[in-house]
Amino acid sequence: MDLLKYIKIDENSRIPKYQQIIDSIIYNISVGNLTMDQKIPSINMFSEEFYLSRDTIEKAYSILKERNIITPIRGKGYYISRTKLISKVNILFLVNKLSNYKSIIYNHFIGSIGPNSHIDLQVYHCDETLFLNLLEKNKSAYDYYVIMPHFQTKDLKHISYPDKVLSVLKKIPLDKLIILDNVKPNTLDGALGKIHQDFENDIYDALSQGLNRIKKYEKIILAFPEKSIYPYPKRILHGFRKFCVKHNLDFEILDKIYDDMVLKKGDLFITIRETDLVNLVKQVRENEYLLGTDIGIISYNDTPLKELLGITVISTDFKVMGETAAKTIIDKKKCHLKVPFNLIERESL
Repeated sequence: MDLLKYIKIDENSRIPKYQQIIDSIIYNISVGNLTMDQKIPSINMFSEEFYLSRDTIEKAYSILKERNIITPIRGKGYYISRTKLISKVNILFLVNKLSNYKSIIYNHFIGSIGPNSHIDLQVYHCDETLFLNLLEKNKSAYDYYVIMPHFQTKDLKHISYPDKVLSVLKKIPLDKLIILDNVKPNTLDGALGKIHQDFENDIYDALSQGLNRIKKYEKIILAFPEKSIYPYPKRILHGFRKFCVKHNLDFEILDKIYDDMVLKKGDLFITIRETDLVNLVKQVRENEYLLGTDIGIISYNDTPLKELLGITVISTDFKVMGETAAKTIIDKKKCHLKVPFNLIERESL
């Protein structure tokens, strides 16, 4: 079989023989010597050609099979089943939803990781079952797993790490695991990367930065969706309450910005969802209130449009999150980083 002439086994190398087989097959895929659906040598043929034990060949083929690189067909042999960028570092990037913020993280991750990587982006929509199925389907198929853990309960509330999810994450080799955005204290501490927000303390500290301007308002209203298809961590609520109580500020928590809100001069709104921000700004304009004087607005997480509209934000640095995750993989050095989170003051405050 032609492939055998391309396989190189170095008897003096410290690399295990089974790994040399894996590397040789992957290399021959990358340079075009092996193509999709092409048959590769049988275990017996491989063993006889290179004077290697069947166990060695079987181990190499088993790993290639787990990574979805080869597929056994009963009675026929083994065939190449995956060729796309196989020679590169393969990364599974799991996000809970598509949003402007996730896109910023992902784009900066791609921009920093470089051309020698192949990233598969999968969205699990905060659904535990879908998440577990994706990981089960792709176990052992990737070199690294970058995961943002945000899930919903049956009553549409946020949960970070359901028991089954945590159990599955613990089965991923820690040196292949990057946790982004949301971590659980004292959990998966050996992971290669934990690059995250601290939702409770972040909002508390960011609002504290703007305390002098916030205190000019008579009441602070947080629009926090209690139930949502894409729920938000309740630690945001805890941090907001702690800030208001600490500084003796009158506050109210609403599920959303309602149509025909009762707006009063001296109100300061903090919005999380984009739809709530749009609805609020529209009503402020319709009622001819002066934004930043009569009514204040602080929005959660920054975007170029918010900057253009002069909306004050409290926001994590999504660019840093994406770039740091990529650097962690490139350097192969453990990184545990709480990403900067700040108040960015604009006209709306």
